[in-house]
Amino acid sequence: MGKLKIECFDKKIKLNKIEKAVYKTLGQVAYFKVELVFQDGESITALNKNTRNVDSITDVLSYPSLEGIKGKILHPQDCPTELEGKYIFLGSIVLCEDKIREQALEYGHSEEEEREYLITHGLLHLFGYDHMTEEDKKEMRDVEKEIRFILRGVKE
Repeated sequence: MGKLKIECFDKKIKLNKIEKAVYKTLGQVAYFKVELVFQDGESITALNKNTRNVDSITDVLSYPSLEGIKGKILHPQDCPTELEGKYIFLGSIVLCEDKIREQALEYGHSEEEEREYLITHGLLHLFGYDHMTEEDKKEMRDVEKEIRFILRGVKE
């Protein structure tokens, strides 16, 4: 059995339950690694403009390293791994601290809950999910709901 490992160097946040819930929901078996970065509104706006040509603030950006993996169960032999040969690098997720605070207030829940949702959303993008069409959006939202359900019951 594999595992999902989220590396976050600039924040003290609990990721274990998110890793478990996403991993269980997607039925994955390989070892995965994800980079998680936090930025302020100005920095993420610049990144959004430079990488997506969208000149506005956003809550989360995802930069997948693999393509065409949505719905597939990945095995180590299926993908290139890091030098130590154990983890498949899925990509990077960038979160905006300013939007986390703003949206937590707007939606009436804690910053931790908003952060969990955005990390989950970003991870699903790394696993190939998107919301460009209504059908894709419904599929992604359904997976997010399943993960949120599991998050309520996962103990760290």
